[in-house]
Amino acid sequence: MTAELDASPTTPASASYPTRFRAGGERNERLGRALKVVGRVRGVDEALLDRIGRAMLERDELGARLADAIRLRGDAAGRVRMDQVRRALEGGLSAVPDAPPALAELLSEVETDPAWLDRALVEEGARVFRRLGQNAQDVLLQLSLVGGYRFGGPTDLLVATGGLTGEQTLRRLAETQKWGASLTEPHSLLPPRDGRAPGEGWRLTVHVRLMHALVNHAFEDSWDTEQWGLPINQADQASTLGLFDGVLIIGSRALGVPIPPAESRALMHLWRYVGWLMGVHDDFLVDDEWERHRIDYHVLLAQGPLTDAGPRLAQAVVEAQALRRYPGWPAPLQALRARYERERLLSMLTAFLGPQSMRELGLPLRPPWAHAYLLVLNTLRYRVLKRLPGGRDRLAHWGARRAQWLLDSYFQGDREDVGELSR
Repeated sequence: MTAELDASPTTPASASYPTRFRAGGERNERLGRALKVVGRVRGVDEALLDRIGRAMLERDELGARLADAIRLRGDAAGRVRMDQVRRALEGGLSAVPDAPPALAELLSEVETDPAWLDRALVEEGARVFRRLGQNAQDVLLQLSLVGGYRFGGPTDLLVATGGLTGEQTLRRLAETQKWGASLTEPHSLLPPRDGRAPGEGWRLTVHVRLMHALVNHAFEDSWDTEQWGLPINQADQASTLGLFDGVLIIGSRALGVPIPPAESRALMHLWRYVGWLMGVHDDFLVDDEWERHRIDYHVLLAQGPLTDAGPRLAQAVVEAQALRRYPGWPAPLQALRARYERERLLSMLTAFLGPQSMRELGLPLRPPWAHAYLLVLNTLRYRVLKRLPGGRDRLAHWGARRAQWLLDSYFQGDREDVGELSR
């Protein structure tokens, strides 16, 4: 981890931190106690905290330049048309021979493997991710997504964009599930090369990067940067990446899934590459689990307090369980299954987040019955069945089936993809 960097092109050397930086105070220290112990974090690194604070005022520069070019009008020099973007995502830079400089610059980078990348390890990470099955989806929804609603900034941006509130709730959750599921497929993260189309995971990840860049472009002028930092900034991107790799590992272990060092390294390497495709700064890209936990702990300390956006988003996720349609359940029993899913979600949230956070988010407490039965099931699956001949393959098939069942319950027959890019 490099703690000292030159100032970002968008951040003057004299820039101060946003006012949200470390504004959570003792509350953040309390929320971070478990992570500090489980993640083996020895103490507070002020240089790392300084790096995170400065990163709140830094953006993905390649993405920003492309967003600027997309928003140009008419025959302006360097303008990027949306049809060019779509062709590039489907077929790579070679599919856009007339690519303007901003599009060519970003595509040239993401189509070229970084020097540290181990493709075999990425594929192994995808297999580990797939074998986690619904455990991964549970952790990412509950501990990562809803757990992240306990701090202001990104939550307020989600509310401002209409994300995960009202009618958009189910669709946004479906899109997140789709993106995550795509990363588990074999060869899904291969870039376009020699006339070969990119893998779905690669395409969706670069697509999400462009969505973030366009959101930044749309909100920067009106956003309270002095309080929050840039709308989608490098510190918050590092936080999101940590919720997808380090927190995924900790949460899965809490559900009784053993993740030995080799599998942890593979998962971390998978997400390091995904983070790189997303435009996360090299300072926050690691494939060592314990270094990720150290970064995550400091990112948590750097957060601001809870805002009104957090409870609104958390409650919308719980309410969305009634909007899903559950495959295999007849129409008269859909409401019963929806109630079960809601109670299961609240049970797991209570165990993951704790009573105080549940009260802060305005969510009702439930006994941890869901954790109890999952601990039994996961002990059977991962400590017994996995060790039998063909056990790993059976877990992978189960994970793929479960992921598709979840997608079907969210998309309900609609086309499975992530949000449209718009000017």
